[in-house]
Amino acid sequence: MALLERVSALIRANLNDLIDRAEDPQKMLKQVILDMQNQMIQVKTQVAIAVADEHLLRKKQKENEDKHGEWMRKAELAIDKKQEDLARTAVERAVGYRKLAENFAEEIEHQKKQVEHLRSAMRKLDEKLTEANAKSELLLAKHRRSRALTKASQARIAAHDDSKIGTFDRMKNKVQSEEAMGQAMAEIADDNVEEKLESLGKTDEVDRLLAEIKVRRGA
Repeated sequence: MALLERVSALIRANLNDLIDRAEDPQKMLKQVILDMQNQMIQVKTQVAIAVADEHLLRKKQKENEDKHGEWMRKAELAIDKKQEDLARTAVERAVGYRKLAENFAEEIEHQKKQVEHLRSAMRKLDEKLTEANAKSELLLAKHRRSRALTKASQARIAAHDDSKIGTFDRMKNKVQSEEAMGQAMAEIADDNVEEKLESLGKTDEVDRLLAEIKVRRGA
């Protein structure tokens, strides 16, 4: 039946694999537990119905066995009364009830197997549900730890990525080059100032010497 197929699928489900494949493990695990609880309710209902059907079949079997015995007694009474035709009719009726009782007995055996299958499925599903409840936090913690380890590994790999290190080195070299260029420009600017100051000094000395010559020559 479809119900037992769904239950079997839930029983076979590997919680670890389901969590690993899920985008939202916590939401998925809650849904699995909810599905199991819903299926458990349905299985319990089916078990109750199947057991009730088995009791009904046993009741019908007993009724037909009683009818068989009743008609056999009527056949014996007819024989006692020298009513062989009535006795034959009574025996035929008794045989019919016996056949029905045998058919109900066979049906009861089938029903017993069905009840046992349902009860077995219910026990296994209950074990799986208990496991899911017990392991839910453990599995989620394991999954979170696994994801954290993956992110840490990715970070370490990124830290040793040669392409990123090369980019950093290129930027470092560029900054150093610009710094060196700035220092060179500053030095050149300083040299120009010194030359101008030295030139001013020479002009003053020339003017002084010319003035002295003019005084001596009476000019």
